[in-house]
Formats: sequence, C-alpha cells, structure tokens
Amino acid sequence: MVLTREQVPFTTHPYDVDPKTPAYGEAVAAALGIDPPRVFKTLVATVDGQLGVGIVPVARSLDLKALAAALGAKRAAMADPAAAERATGYVTGGISPLGQRSRLPVVLDDSALGFETIFVSAGKRGLQLELSPTDLVHLTDAAVAPIATP
Repeated sequence: MVLTREQVPFTTHPYDVDPKTPAYGEAVAAALGIDPPRVFKTLVATVDGQLGVGIVPVARSLDLKALAAALGAKRAAMADPAAAERATGYVTGGISPLGQRSRLPVVLDDSALGFETIFVSAGKRGLQLELSPTDLVHLTDAAVAPIATP
C-alpha cells in the first residue's frame, strides 16, 4: 500500500451504510460520527477527452467548469462509470484517490486544507481512510483549487 510505503500516517475506519441510501456520503459521515465537510468523494471526469479526478466534500457537487480550469482544459463532463472503473481499478461508489490503476491528474477541493485530517474512500464501500490533506496532495500529486459547488 502506498501509504505504508511512503510512511504516511493514516487510520482506516470501517462503516456500515446501505449503498442505496440517499445522500450516501452524508450517511457515511453520520455512521462515522464526523462532520460531512471532512468526508470527501473521488469523482472521475472526462476533461478535454482525457480522464481526471476531482475530490470534493460529499455534501457538495463537483463544479466541472472549475475542474477543467484547474487542469488547464476547456471542458469537463462526468466520465462513463465503466471507463472510471477501468482506469482506476475500483468499483464506482468506492473509488479511492490512492492506488489507482492509471495515474490520473487529480484536483483536491481547497476546502480540504481547512482540516487537520480528511476522510476518503479506501477503495471499497464500507471503508474510509483518514489522512492529512497535505499528505493526500503529496501522494496524488494533486492540484488544489476551489472545485466544489457552493
């Protein structure tokens, strides 16, 4: 695991939430007993024909125009789920920003830097990773920009 290899401190947090639950990300936050702004979702988009990743708080949406701008592109649209799964090696709903099959460009919403630690998917439903946002930026070579909708 990249976190262990890079000697990055992290904690895993299992949870139990029905994946069909509306506002799934917020239900994850409730199950873990943490504020929703600290829980981030990893979304794969097609940006000027190439795949890219936006990481935003679960209670907010990805601003596709802002993602495109942060990656120096003109347009972005949500990627086809099958393409996202092939590129990352993860199942939709459990895509982690770490350990993806293909190294995709990543942008982390700047709100993450306001927290000592944040939570992201560990690569499967039912498990979150807690780590420092600066460590996440380092490990994914992420840009940081305001890419979440207000």
